[in-house]
Formats: sequence, C-alpha cells, structure tokens
Amino acid sequence: MFDSYSIEPFFDEMFDADGTPKRHYRKFRDLLEQFSEEELREKHITAQLSFLRQGITFTVYNEESGSTERTMPFDFVPIIIPPEEWEIIEKGMVQRVEALNLFLDDVYKEQQILNDGVIPRHLIENNPYYYAKQVQGIDIPLNNHIFLAGVDLIRDEHGKYHVLEDNLRNPSGMSYVYQNRYVMRQIYPELFGKYRIQTLEHQLSYLHEAVLDHAPATAPGGKNKKPFAVLLTPGTYNSAYYDHVFLAQQMGMQLVEGRDLIVKDNVVYMKSTRGLKRVDIIYRRIDDDFLDPEAFREDSELGVAGLMGAYRQGNVAILNGVGNGVADDKAIYAYVPEMIRYYLKEEPIIANVKTYMLDREDEREYVLEHLEELVVKNVGASGGYDMLIGPHASKELIETFRQKIIEQPNQYIAQPTLKLSRAPAYQGEEFYPAHVDLRVFVMRGKKSHVLPGGLSRVALKKGSLVVNSSQGGGSKDTWVFKQERRDD
Repeated sequence: MFDSYSIEPFFDEMFDADGTPKRHYRKFRDLLEQFSEEELREKHITAQLSFLRQGITFTVYNEESGSTERTMPFDFVPIIIPPEEWEIIEKGMVQRVEALNLFLDDVYKEQQILNDGVIPRHLIENNPYYYAKQVQGIDIPLNNHIFLAGVDLIRDEHGKYHVLEDNLRNPSGMSYVYQNRYVMRQIYPELFGKYRIQTLEHQLSYLHEAVLDHAPATAPGGKNKKPFAVLLTPGTYNSAYYDHVFLAQQMGMQLVEGRDLIVKDNVVYMKSTRGLKRVDIIYRRIDDDFLDPEAFREDSELGVAGLMGAYRQGNVAILNGVGNGVADDKAIYAYVPEMIRYYLKEEPIIANVKTYMLDREDEREYVLEHLEELVVKNVGASGGYDMLIGPHASKELIETFRQKIIEQPNQYIAQPTLKLSRAPAYQGEEFYPAHVDLRVFVMRGKKSHVLPGGLSRVALKKGSLVVNSSQGGGSKDTWVFKQERRDD
C-alpha cells in the first residue's frame, strides 16, 4: 500500500522518517491491510456519494466560469492527535482567543494598547474592518466579542505547531466536522472499535449554551425566561448555507433571513404567524457590511434596518461581535504574540509563523529580493485568493506581486514557505502524501470550550500547498484520543 509513499523532507502525521507508523497510528495501519484495493475504492466512492446525497455543498467562485456548486472532497485517512498533544493545543487556543478578545474590547474602548505603542495606531485606523463610528464605546454582554473562533494551525518540518490564521468574524466549517465523523462511522465502522476517541456528541450543546450566555441585560422575563436566539443567514445562495442550516437545526434555533426580522423602538422582533416575537440574541452569518443598511451599505437587502441602533442600546446581542475583522486582519496577526504578553502577562503557548511587515522598509526590501522563496498574502483576502507561493510561481506572477507590493505595501504581508506537514490521502487509486492543516473551533460564553479535534483540511492536488476547499482542497476526520487507561 505504501511502497511508493515518500516522507522526507516533511513531517508526516502518520509515519516516522524511516516509514514506521507512529505509535498512535499503528492499529489504524494494521486495519488498512485488511482491505483489498477494490474494497478501499468502493468505500471511497460511497463516502463521496454520502456528501452528495445529503446536499453538503459549497460554492466555488471562478473569474472565468462564474460560480459552481461542488461537494467537499472527503479523505478517509484521519488525522489522529494523541491526548498530550491536544492538551497543549487546547490551552494555546484558549490563551490566544482570550487575548484577541481583550484586544477587541480595548480597541473599541480605551485603546490602551495603542496608547502604549504596542501596536501601531495606523494599522487600526486604516483597517477597513475597524468600525469606530458604529461600535466605539458599546457595552456588550460579558464584554465578549468572540463567541466562536476558528484558528488555523499548521505543523512545520519538525512537527511543531504554528498558528497560521485567526478567523474571528464568521468562521465556517463546524458542520463538516460532524459530517466527516458521521461518514467515517457509516463507511468505515471497523476503524472505531479499536480506538478510544473523544466524542463529538453533545459538543454543540456547549455552543448553544455559549449563545444563550450572551443574553442582554434588557432581555425581559427575568432569570426563569430563556432568551430567544436566532441564526441570521444571507440565504440559500450563500456558499456556507449548509453550515447555517446544520447549526440552527442542531441547536434548535430559528433560522431567519433579514426579511424575517424588524426593528421597532430599538428592539428586534421576528415576524411569525402569531405576530411579533422579541429577539434577544442574533448569531449572525452575515458580514458586517450587510447587517444594517442604515449603518453600513445602503444597498444591502440581507440585513435589518435599525439593527445597529438596537445593538448600541443593548437590546440585542450580535454574535460574533460587530467589527471583529480588525483583529483577524493578516497584518494584525503578526502582533498577537505581543497581545498575549501585554494583556495576559504570559508567553504564547503556540507561536505564529514568522511574518514580514511590508510597510517597514527593511523588511520590504528583503521580501522584494526573495519573492521566489516566500509566501505573500493580501491582508484582507481569504480562501487562498490574491496569494503568491514563490517557489511554485511563474516569473510573470512574481513580477506582478512585486508591483503590487511596491504600489500598496500596507496591503500585503510575507511569510517563509514552510515545509507543511503531510498525511496520507486516498482518492480511489493510491495513497500519496498531501499537505494538511487544522482549524480548531473555540466556543466562548461564560466559559471557554474547545471542540475536540476540529476540521482537518487537506491539499488533495498532489504537490499543492493550498488546503482551501475553494482551491481544490478537501477534508479529513480528526480524532483526539482519550487518555489511555492503565490496563490499555
């Protein structure tokens, strides 16, 4: 099965450098040998069809062909994380998101971190996601701007974890975590009998509890009345609509569009056949710009007129907080370790990837001289768009990015091209090494909780470094082992 599988010079999730399966993968490797090639192929096809039958799709946008619907490619070789590794990840994620939340609360109130010169003021004031006019000075429930974070991790050639990106606005993908596990249990039940894996059951109750923890102080009814929460979606044409439907169903929340809500006297109501019902909490999956045509884009038909007025008055909670984009900008990312030191007086548990700030002349000169070695990213882009991977780029593309950096240095950052860890992938023909990353979901209410595992994304195109689904990536199930019993 793995005779032609190559490992060096990368860190492999499943194998040691000599080709021996790592201890936590040995039982899985033994189980694989029991399947014939035909059985593996049939299981792979059945798994893909399962996603198709359930309508688990997303939209890919292409300049040439417009938008198309496709299913998320699924790979059945799981990413397995031993409990001692997961404990470090869990602590690191709670630490990081806590510091980011303190930063958001500070930036929209006292701005002490800017006054002390820890973060350059221009990075905030020139940030397109900084909504001072709409958000400055607002008191929000629990002072919590980040109800749900999706933090992307990668491993380098030594197996050390690094944070690649913070997603603090509308992190998506949690539904895929559950569907990956469902498909694995249906198609490969043999794999679960040998392992003690942390379950995903009841995990969404933590998410729902975190939602309800944000009930505004003005919510009527006292302690015995459960606050009314809705999930606000842009609608069926949104690329993450399946995610919205899944989470609303699992949490027992009403799924609404902007036209289903109305604001009267700075209070939000949901329209229903029984009349108007007051809404206390909105878990929104609509970008800030479209939330309220009176406060943001006048042409928005997705949001609710007057919503920000209700928010400022403290009559409704909006999750995640409005203006969070100022904290997950790729330029601000470089300062998160300093935030951790500044607010928590701690050293970061999980480090950033080294980042070059191109508004600094010395760093910009270095990057322009070494573009063929580096990764360059637009600070405001996502999904793998407007990105240069120097070692894989043509001379023409490198020159294009050189001009972009010269013309708009504040719009780009650069990072070394890391040897991202790999794991075996199987797409119906053979096992081959593919680069992977891990999106970890952190839920925050009165307490913080980290979903065990998260979404492992895989670059299924051989040799590709881009794991984003919009760029041909797929996903894997992620197993976090429970602590072993002494008799194991």
